[in-house]
This record gives sequence, C-alpha cells and structure tokens, in this order.
Amino acid sequence: MKAPFASKKREQFLHDMAQTSLDLLVVGGGITGAGIALDAAARGIKVGLIDMQDFAAGTSSRSTKLVHGGLRYLKQLDIGVVAEVGKERAIVYENGPHVTTPEWMLLPIYKEGTFGRFSTSLGLKVYDFLAGVKQGERRRMLNAAQTLGREPLLRREGLQGGGYYVEYRTDDARLTLEVIKEAAAHGALAVNYARLEKFIYEDGKVAGAEIADTLSDGKRYVVNARCIVNAAGPWVDTLRQLDGSQQGKRLLLTKGIHLVVDQSRFPLWQAVYFDTPDGRMLFAIPRDGKTYVGTTDTEYTGDMVHPRMTEQDREYVLDAVNGMFPELRITTEDIESSWAGIRPLIYEEGKGPSEISRRDEIWQSESGLITIAGGKLTGYRKMAETVVDRVAAQLEAEAGHSRETDRGRSASSEGTGSFRKGDFRKDASGGGVERDGGIARSVEAGGKYPPCRTKELPISGGHVGGAASFQSYVERKTAEGIALGLPRELAEWWSACYGSNVDRLFELVREMGNESAVEVEAAKAAGELRALGDAGAEDTSEVPEPAEISKVEDRTGAIEQPVASGVSDVAETKLPLEVSVPLRYAMEHEMAVTLEDFFVRRTGALLFDIDWVRKWKGPAAKYMASYLGWSTDEQARYARELESRLYEAVVPEDGVDAVDAVDADR
Repeated sequence: MKAPFASKKREQFLHDMAQTSLDLLVVGGGITGAGIALDAAARGIKVGLIDMQDFAAGTSSRSTKLVHGGLRYLKQLDIGVVAEVGKERAIVYENGPHVTTPEWMLLPIYKEGTFGRFSTSLGLKVYDFLAGVKQGERRRMLNAAQTLGREPLLRREGLQGGGYYVEYRTDDARLTLEVIKEAAAHGALAVNYARLEKFIYEDGKVAGAEIADTLSDGKRYVVNARCIVNAAGPWVDTLRQLDGSQQGKRLLLTKGIHLVVDQSRFPLWQAVYFDTPDGRMLFAIPRDGKTYVGTTDTEYTGDMVHPRMTEQDREYVLDAVNGMFPELRITTEDIESSWAGIRPLIYEEGKGPSEISRRDEIWQSESGLITIAGGKLTGYRKMAETVVDRVAAQLEAEAGHSRETDRGRSASSEGTGSFRKGDFRKDASGGGVERDGGIARSVEAGGKYPPCRTKELPISGGHVGGAASFQSYVERKTAEGIALGLPRELAEWWSACYGSNVDRLFELVREMGNESAVEVEAAKAAGELRALGDAGAEDTSEVPEPAEISKVEDRTGAIEQPVASGVSDVAETKLPLEVSVPLRYAMEHEMAVTLEDFFVRRTGALLFDIDWVRKWKGPAAKYMASYLGWSTDEQARYARELESRLYEAVVPEDGVDAVDAVDADR
C-alpha cells in the first residue's frame, strides 16, 4: 500500500528539501503553518514545512478543542473577530466534518452574573447575524425550568434562564494533521522534528535556513527558499531574535489548562459555557465518556515545550466547577488527566491576558522574514490566505518577466524541482492529489499564481461529499467494516474519526488481520472500544515520577537488542486490531515517529482515555520498534518521554504532596 506521508520518508523529505530550491519555507507545524502550507501548495507554490517538535505539539493540540465563533469577543466589542471567525467555522466544518462537529452550547444566566437575560438574548442575536449562523443553529432563549431540563446539574440558586446556541467541537491535533496531509497530497514537503538552527542570507535578505534533524543526532541540511514564513506560534519571537528583527510589537504568552473527569463522576448531559466568580468564562464539555473543563488565562514565562498545570490552576478550575455544579463535589482524586497550552497573544499595554484581542497580525522584517502572530484556531484558513497572498505577490514581483523562461528551463530538467504535466494524479481515496515524482505544481498562464483555493477544498479525510453527507458516509463505511469482520462500534469509530481515509485502515485490516485477532475484537465488542482485549497488556496505572522512570523501563517493553525494520505479527505484539491498525496507519500515513506522537496527537488517548495508554504502551513500543527499526537507546528514550507525559497529565508542576503520595505507593 502506497504511503506518501510515512515516518520512514522523513529523511528523504529533508533530503528533497535540500536538493531543490523552495519558493516558500514555513517554520511551524501548528494549525497556522499547516494552513499556509496547504494554501500555498494548492496554488502551485513549491513549499516546505518544518517543526522542531511533532506536528501540532504546541498550542494546536492544547486548545479548548472548539472551532467557535468567539462569543466572548463580542463582550469585548471585538466585532471583526466575531464576524470573521464565526463565518470561518462553517468552512472548517464543511471541509473536514470528520474532525469537527456541531455542539449545542448552554449559557446559564444567573442573577448578578456576567450576562443578563436581555444582554444575552441581544448578544446572541447579534452573534448569529455577524457570524452568518444558519437557520437551524440560531440561538434560543430558555427559562429557568428549560435550562435545568437541558442540564440538571446546574446550580439552581439565582438561575434565571439560559441562552442556547451552537459551537463546533474539534480534535485540534487531528485537524492540524489532516490539513498538513492534504498539503502533502498537493506536493508540499512537511517534516516533523526538524529544527531551524540559523537563517541563511544573501545581500542582507533571508534566502534559506540550516535545519537540524533532531531524531538523527542533529544531522544538518541547508534548505534554500525564496521566501520564509515564521509561523512558530509561541516561538515567533525566538525566530525574530535569530533574524535580529525583534523590535516593536512582541508576544505575551498566557497559559490555559484543562481538567478531564470521567462521566461517572461528572455526568454532564451537554456542553456548558459558564461564569466564574472573577468574571472569566469556562467551558465544560462532554466527550468520549469524559467531561473536560477549562480554561484558565494567566501570564506565562515557563517551559514552552511542556507547560503544565499548577496546584493553583487546578484549584481554580475545581472551585469553578463545584460552584456551578455543586452536587458533584469534584476533588483532585477525580481528575484523570489534564493538559496545558500556551496562547501567543500580541502584547497590548495596560491589558490583562483575558482582555487582549485574539487578532492576528503579519510583520515583515528588513531581511524579508514574514511573521504571522496571534490569531485563533478557527481563523487559520483566512490567516493562511492573507499570508500566501503576500508570499505570491512577492514571488511574482521577484520573478518578473523571467518566470516563463525559468519555467521552460525547469520543465526540461529531470532533477528535483521540475514541473511536468504528469506530476499530479488523483488519490485512490477519491480526494486530493499525490506527488508522483519531483515537487509538482500547476501555475496559471501569465506568470500569476491563482487565488486562494482552500475555501472549498476538503482537507485529508474530508472528501466525503460535504458535511451534509457525512452521516450517510459513516453509515456506509461502517457497513463495509462490519463486512470485514470488525465489531460495529469499531467500524463506526474509525469511519467517523478518519473520514475518507478509513479505506486505508480497512486495507490494513485485510493486510494485518487474522481470524483470531478479529475474533478477539468481536468477543470484546460489548465493552468500551479502548478497553478491548487485555492479552499481553500490563497493569501500569501508577504514575512514576520522572526521576524514577529509568527504574521502570522493564514495564515499557524495552527490547534488549536492536531489531530489524519490519512488521511484528499482531499475535506476537499482542495488540488487537483496535490498536495495531491505527498505529500502523499513523506511522505509514501520518508521520508518527514516537510513542508520544501516537498516544497524544494521533489518537488523543492520553487526554481522554489514559488507562488505554497505560495498558497498550508496552506492546505498542515493541510494534513501533520493530516497524521503524529503533535501537535499544531510541526505544528507551521514547518510552521515557511517554512516561513523562503520563506523569505530567496528573501531577501538578508544583505538586509536592502528590509526588510524595506516588512515592509512598511505590
């Protein structure tokens, strides 16, 4: 099976970048950089994208996981943001219904609360108008009894009613991945764990970069690019410093945390957007048998790679939860997981974190480095359009009338960077295109790049005939999965999660599956999908302290000798198809190269099913080691990294008491 975005192709992609001259190099593999890469590639611009971590490892996997219209910004009278992102969320949903879904949100109204009944009704009506909300999703106003009917756990004292309106829930990490995969299908070269070490200049203008592959002892590559965009999120100022151009405006980093509680303890019926005593607003959202709550908004100067909750953060959210849902009495012991993310806001003098606009801005230095800062996940496509419009104009201006001559010379070459008529072909899944030799593009006559094409361009997995057809698509694909011998629940889960890419998973079932594995799946189907099977799985529910991780490596399934690259048999690795197929797909089609990549960003399991991670981390490590040819040292390192993420998800950064408790349990 063809694997155009495979982990094993990382080094080849870096080599390809170094062997050609890019039109555009995007630094940053979050949703902003991903959107820029897709927009550029769809217009025919030769584009490369790098990230020093995994794709979406920063802010783009650590949000509140909503593609929303920004109702809170209406309160700040940030009309432009509300109007733009409100309309954009409908586009995001249409182009990727497998990673975005409508979610009715309840806004309870209390006496002396932040929102009064009249202001809420008026605000939501204005919101519907500005955001272009379609008829079936427009706001409704509820009385107190109706509000409690929607969510009985709400505090009754002082309740006057509620506003009922639609937001869109998303899997932010998978949204980012699907955008990057679609960019790759259009010819973009995207590589994770590739760090920009320094810029290269010609006549004072940025003309390329030296890049280090952080997975191969820092092997260096020199990449030439006519234009470079800094889309590094919280790290944009770091790159501006490297360029010697950090002056004028700057970032203010703020941190937001979320807590995850099992629905057996927090049986929330539906999503709620509610007041806190200090005037902030928090979300409580049901998802996959859990309820997650957030977020905080505090200035942050700590570790940008691995931000964590503190005890104060945790207590703030718990106090807010118990104030709004007093019957629950949620405690720290109920918290199964958590995550913390950093918001890269544009600093505004005299304003606190929650008061600062979420607008994006574009800056260009004297060297030509283009920086995109600020913004929201919801507006990523429009932000990308603005950036690529500027890039295209700059490339056209530089090329001038010599463009056609350059094209003719390039077309006659068989080397990298050539553009031949046969370079694009349809993807077998029916959507997008795959690169078929060289880096391909198609530029319209006259030396001009076409305008933005992403408004009606489905992302990877979104080629399902539109959002309105998605449910029928899932039903059809579920039936196909059942015909393969998969349990209904598993077939439906994959069809909904992977969209039009589910055929790839079904092909892997045919390739990898055997009767015994399918029988195990079917026999366990009555339970939770991620609890299926327990053969070979370790009970590792305790959380080791990072300093002790090296002492528990035997629980990670470490292999004593390096293993040859290949594929372990499902029975040998003791992985059910529910685990092995998405894992293999993640390596072959989503450039997952570490355990953390798979358990955090390809599946979200560390956040929403942490016991599933503890159960299958050992067998998964063996499988990845066999398939990717890890050395003993690599396997131990990736196992330690995953153990650290498990630890950080439940233990606050300053949680001395919690650490003592873990030590005592040992």
